[in-house]
Amino acid sequence: MEISNNQLLRFTTAGSVDDGKSTLIGRLLYDSKSIFEDQLESIEATSKRRGHEGVDLALFTDGLRDEREQGITIDVAYRYFATPKRKFIIADTPGHIQYTRNMVTGASTANAAIILIDARNGVVEQTKRHSYIASLLQIPHVIVCVNKMDLVNYDEEAYNSIVSQYESILSKMAIKDVRFIPISALNGDNVVERSENMNWFMGAPLLATLETLHISSDLNKIDARFPVQTVIRPQTEAYHDYRAYAGRLESGILRKGDEVTALPSGFSSKIKSIVVYEKELDEAFAPMSVSITLEDDIDISRGDMIVRINNQPKKVQEFDAMICWLSSAQARPRGKYSIRHTTNEQKSMIVESVYKIDINTLERNTDDQTISMNDICRIKIKTTKPLMVDEYRDNRATGSFILIDDSTNETVAAGMII
Repeated sequence: MEISNNQLLRFTTAGSVDDGKSTLIGRLLYDSKSIFEDQLESIEATSKRRGHEGVDLALFTDGLRDEREQGITIDVAYRYFATPKRKFIIADTPGHIQYTRNMVTGASTANAAIILIDARNGVVEQTKRHSYIASLLQIPHVIVCVNKMDLVNYDEEAYNSIVSQYESILSKMAIKDVRFIPISALNGDNVVERSENMNWFMGAPLLATLETLHISSDLNKIDARFPVQTVIRPQTEAYHDYRAYAGRLESGILRKGDEVTALPSGFSSKIKSIVVYEKELDEAFAPMSVSITLEDDIDISRGDMIVRINNQPKKVQEFDAMICWLSSAQARPRGKYSIRHTTNEQKSMIVESVYKIDINTLERNTDDQTISMNDICRIKIKTTKPLMVDEYRDNRATGSFILIDDSTNETVAAGMII
């Protein structure tokens, strides 16, 4: 399978504390030669000062002083690296329960999630929790890495037992593609190179799996959704009557000559041109940023959406959503917040808390109406003006939103429309 050299894969790591997430990323960077010499020298010196036998690979991602002192990840650490086949952005997310919001932040844009399981402990509560969040966020690909295989003598039975445990919890999840790899992040087994200690495993190592993961079909190519970011009016002699609508095509494909509708007004026209810089294109596809001109002058402004006539999102003012509460301040009963959905910003109110997910048992709690930091809840929301939305499971871009507290300008919640 041929893969474009500039194709970008975003992936997140998740797992319980001390399962080796940061070490795994350090090993990926180290073995793929993606670390600058001065970084390497600094970390070698730190490792030596602490009395480690080799290089402490976790130091490549744990940048906060508290993280290095405690040997844990607290905030989301983003790392970039590239191989000849693909570019990668890694979100190294923390394992503690109190940092659930950080995991949601890191995973919200990911194509894939790497879930680490300690080969000695098997599937634990955090495994279920992070798998549930990956499922909730509709991450298309999950790679379950059974780490620390060196501590169970690379035993195939131990690995098969964990695979069976994990498969038994998949019935509660909506994950499309799950793969399993036995690894030792510390020693590099099956991370970049195939492991000589696990000849019984016939699959590809982790890096080869990430390089060949088919992500082109992850984007919704059916529903054309073009939220307008700004209207371009040059006001010059050369472009006296020029009016173009700039933004990013969040999903689908638009072509020159397509019949389109501007929402919420409902006026229709045809696409006259699609331009990137000064180059005119015959078609645009997600996630390209382009400017579009129409054959008719329609009153369109920021927050409006250009869609196909026969394929439109729902116009809603009241809807249900799953949210992760990000703020240290609890949600106010019938609290009013600004809602930002694509390029559209409106006032909104949390009408009702329907239920809260018990993050330990994954069961629904309908009795507790409070919404506190790290809570994952189903709520009802009402907005002052209609939003043009799709269900999150059909379209991650037009099915997601954030809530903002106007008094502090703090982002208090990330939501997925049901």
